[in-house]
Amino acid sequence: MALPQLLPSPSSSYFTHHNNPRLNPHHTLSFSLNSKISPPQLHRRRHRNSTSSLRCSSSSERHENIASTNSNDIVELPLFPLPLVLFPGAILPLQIFEYRYRIMMHTLLQTDLRFGVIYTDATSGTADVGCVGEVVKHERLVDDRFFIICKGQERFRVTKIVRTKPYLVAEVVWLEDRPSGNGEEDLEGLASEVESHMKDVIRLSNRLNGKPEKEAGDLRRNLFPTPFSFFVGSTFEGAPREQQALLELEDTMVRLKREKETLKNTLNYLSAASAVKDVFPSSSS
Repeated sequence: MALPQLLPSPSSSYFTHHNNPRLNPHHTLSFSLNSKISPPQLHRRRHRNSTSSLRCSSSSERHENIASTNSNDIVELPLFPLPLVLFPGAILPLQIFEYRYRIMMHTLLQTDLRFGVIYTDATSGTADVGCVGEVVKHERLVDDRFFIICKGQERFRVTKIVRTKPYLVAEVVWLEDRPSGNGEEDLEGLASEVESHMKDVIRLSNRLNGKPEKEAGDLRRNLFPTPFSFFVGSTFEGAPREQQALLELEDTMVRLKREKETLKNTLNYLSAASAVKDVFPSSSS
């Protein structure tokens, strides 16, 4: 039994699905709890040379010149519009085959391996808030296509389009969450409530899909509330506009409250679906 689809699912030949646990508020839920997410690391631009067709950026290389990014800095960033939303800390595999983006990849491999992933669709157009994706692994194929794995870093807002050819480049400013007015203690409590709702959704989803109703493990994995709120948003697969709204929020508490409400609505639906399944077992087939 599938939940009603209220928003279009993203589909693009540019990307393949990653292995993060995915929560779709508008479909039957399916989770894999083996993924990891970590807070984004902020970097200043720096040059790197690509020395092989298959490469992972090393930990020492990425941490060499870590510095805090000033949210008032304006920088130029190549943009990759996609029908999906990348969150800080999330992992995104991509297949690059369109000519202009192959050009972009060649440029990135000679510079800092960072570009902006920004949501776009036919209805709402291209958003002005996105997330930096840093290439952590890439493979160049004989036909000049690329398979890449990138990790979400800091968020940005587009302030000016610099050029559109051969690919989109924009001036951006960095976004950071403002301190929540109710204090860290309330924020921690809210994050714990959200985690509890996620566990309930996973349990009921497994039950509806005929899987064992085992207790979900530690979903927060020592994440602070802000990166945890990004992790939760990244699981709302199939609802990219809702994900985009979450990405644009600049208050961790507001984001967590919105995620809590979405999870509660999903939990209510799953509870009702579970009750129907108990009364009419054949209806789920």
